[in-house]
Amino acid sequence: MIEFIGNFTIVPSLPKKLEMLRDIVFNLYWSWNHEAIRLFRRLDQDLWEETNHNPVKLLGMISQKRMDEVANDDGFISHLNRVYSNLEDYLKEPTWYKKNTKFDEKFKIAYFSMEYGLTDCLQIYSGGLGVLSGDHLKSASDLGLPLYAIGLCYHEGYFQQYLTNDGWQQEKYDLIDFYNQPMNLVKDANNDPLKLSLKFPGRDVFYQIWKIQVGRVPLFLLDTNIPENSIDDREITKGLYRGNTETRIQQEIILGIGGLRALYEMKLHPTVCHMNEGHSAFQSLEGIRHLMKGHGLSFQEARDVGFYSNIFTTHTPVPAGIDIFSKELVNNYFSNYYKEELNLTEREFFKLGTILRDTEPTEFNMAHFAMNMAGYVNGVSKLHSKVSRKMWSGGFKDIPFNEIPIGYITNGIHTRTHISRDMYELLYRYLGSKFFLNSGKEEIDKRIAEIPDEELWKTHERRRERLVAFARKRLQRQIIDRGGSASELTFAKEVLDSNILTIGFARRFATYKRATLLFSDIERLVAILCDPKYPVQLIIAGKAHPHDDEGKELIQSIVKFAKDKHLRKRIIFLENYDMNVARYIVEGCDVWLNTPRRPLEASGTSGMKVVPNGGLNFSVLDGWWDEAYEHEVGWKIGYREEYDDIDMQDAIESKIIYETLENEIVKLFYDRGEDKLPRKWIAKIKQSLCKHANVYNTNRMVMEYADKYYFKSYEKRSYLSSNDWKNTKEFSEWKLKIYDNWKDIKILKVSKLNKNGVLTVKSKLQIEANIVLGNLSPDDVKVQVYYSKMQEPENGNNAFENMQFISKDEEKGIYKYQCEIICENTGQFGYTLRVLPDNPLLESSFDLGIIKWANIKE
Repeated sequence: MIEFIGNFTIVPSLPKKLEMLRDIVFNLYWSWNHEAIRLFRRLDQDLWEETNHNPVKLLGMISQKRMDEVANDDGFISHLNRVYSNLEDYLKEPTWYKKNTKFDEKFKIAYFSMEYGLTDCLQIYSGGLGVLSGDHLKSASDLGLPLYAIGLCYHEGYFQQYLTNDGWQQEKYDLIDFYNQPMNLVKDANNDPLKLSLKFPGRDVFYQIWKIQVGRVPLFLLDTNIPENSIDDREITKGLYRGNTETRIQQEIILGIGGLRALYEMKLHPTVCHMNEGHSAFQSLEGIRHLMKGHGLSFQEARDVGFYSNIFTTHTPVPAGIDIFSKELVNNYFSNYYKEELNLTEREFFKLGTILRDTEPTEFNMAHFAMNMAGYVNGVSKLHSKVSRKMWSGGFKDIPFNEIPIGYITNGIHTRTHISRDMYELLYRYLGSKFFLNSGKEEIDKRIAEIPDEELWKTHERRRERLVAFARKRLQRQIIDRGGSASELTFAKEVLDSNILTIGFARRFATYKRATLLFSDIERLVAILCDPKYPVQLIIAGKAHPHDDEGKELIQSIVKFAKDKHLRKRIIFLENYDMNVARYIVEGCDVWLNTPRRPLEASGTSGMKVVPNGGLNFSVLDGWWDEAYEHEVGWKIGYREEYDDIDMQDAIESKIIYETLENEIVKLFYDRGEDKLPRKWIAKIKQSLCKHANVYNTNRMVMEYADKYYFKSYEKRSYLSSNDWKNTKEFSEWKLKIYDNWKDIKILKVSKLNKNGVLTVKSKLQIEANIVLGNLSPDDVKVQVYYSKMQEPENGNNAFENMQFISKDEEKGIYKYQCEIICENTGQFGYTLRVLPDNPLLESSFDLGIIKWANIKE
């Protein structure tokens, strides 16, 4: 292999009139600005497609002759000035954050994610998690939050998919030329690339930092592919979700510890850290180390500060999706770190990697670790919060199920990124900017109803036509790449029909998503798709993980079905599913089909993307659809059942799919009057826009993160850091006092003061208790009466009432508490008492993981 002795960089030479293009292409605001995208297409439509929608590469490849032409084209210059003004106005305009908060400049949020799906040309994502992360940054930019994102710079990204003649998925990996991407190296004071290092076993590993500007938000990507490293270490950031377990822990150390160090080195000191999944949880250790070294705090004091500085969002509904590392591997990378930097023993350190307090850890669980280090933990839909509480209930001993402190913020989409230009222009014309800013819902709903049916339908039909044209062209390319025949190419030009009901199904081909459920009864499916009067077509796309042969078999079976002589014109599988393919499908399909095995879909966001594009959802009641479904806005599969017999589940739910298609969806789509408009279908589209578009978007989602977590976290950290960290030390001392004295709490007596055993509705149950607190005081605890129906103690209807401290028997050290409970509902109820730690700093009464229940009976 040739070794270069030096390097140089070439950048496009732009005429003076076009210099503004440089600012435009290096801010990804263009990725959600249709005018900017239209400007790039205007430069060279073919090159725009050839470069996979990469404006930096476009400028590098376009001829100087063409540059000079557009520099002298008044129409182009006017368009350029308009796009540049849009960018400047966007960056300067007052934001939601500036208008609604008064935090100081110390408030900075660090957002960590393993992948980011930002735009077509930046292939550093694998699927939904990455696209969600990208949308999070875009909405943080729209809202003006002081957020700084951290990720890894994969020089091969995720794989490119292609299929063999028999439909078996193959993978190839393309090198990403970062110097021809909308990103720049972070430089030091000498204008050299800023490089940092981390201690790995027996060596230092170096990394450089790339910056991608996403509107107002910078994304920093860490890259180990530099000459200072060995060949093996250069490949740490080679690919996403590749390599072995050791590669994974190396990547997560770079992401978490390296990411936080990079921010510190750039003088960006985050006060709130958001871990999007557990991959980045090692950042919490680096935050603790920084507080210990910089402010003289003990490990426990620094951990208490870090606890309320960290947010952990889990996207995983099954234990198999969590990174778990062996003790040996973790010790190999962390033994010196936790001994020398954190002053911890091996046992103390590994206890951080489990939420199971009564067992000795034998491994290090990254999700458990993240939960132990974060004061705020959430799932990504209401149902997923429940699934997560069930999955991790073993770590919350004695805490009622519905009080386990795992909240939820339902995912969303960045609407302006995922809406077609046609639909954006239509909605903007009738609804204005409020539709995209999450404001004025009642007024917006009224305006949606007033959009002319004909105009809305024609706009959606144009997108279906473009989807069909795109699918045909893509299929022809697939056939050419596989060396297909001329007859196959001719046939590919005739597949699909731009006028018929089109169902989209595109996602990761994991087995739980049941991509072949629709194919359970081929004869019935053929009858539906090939009905001569009311035909239906199906467009499918998706990738299986390179090591998931079961997922690959699903793809292969679908490709086989698509070759059936009856179905060839009605089913198409599009290879190499990415953001570009997804865009065409969500913008053009009429129905989005989703068939996960409940409750394994944490949230799902693809179905949200069809909403602003005029599509409707047909899905299992899982993830976001479990809380979003109403009859007026789409269709459901099943009734929230969960089965032990999955074959029975598949049989039942496939029949529901066929029946719903035959009896409801197809009939409604083709129910036309003399004007040929499906007015009842259009009414459903409008209802979907009213009820979903203003809710299931990342502007709402990020505002929720800000209000529920970011702002509270910063307020707590500000309090803890005040008085030269005196408040932190006092809080840690209080916690130690609670732990040391908790065993001495005794609930001596609980009694009802009511004489009658039976109470009527609206009457009051009066309860009194005698409690020994030992060295603690009423200020340290809260005493509660906990009650629910006898047969339903864990159904979510349980409740509690805080008791009031009445008096103390000084001689015996007994505290008397009383409370009244208003009887609201009839039935037989049970009640008991519990004592919990109480401090204004606690986010949850269960932050300390201790609770004392009464074990006496009247």
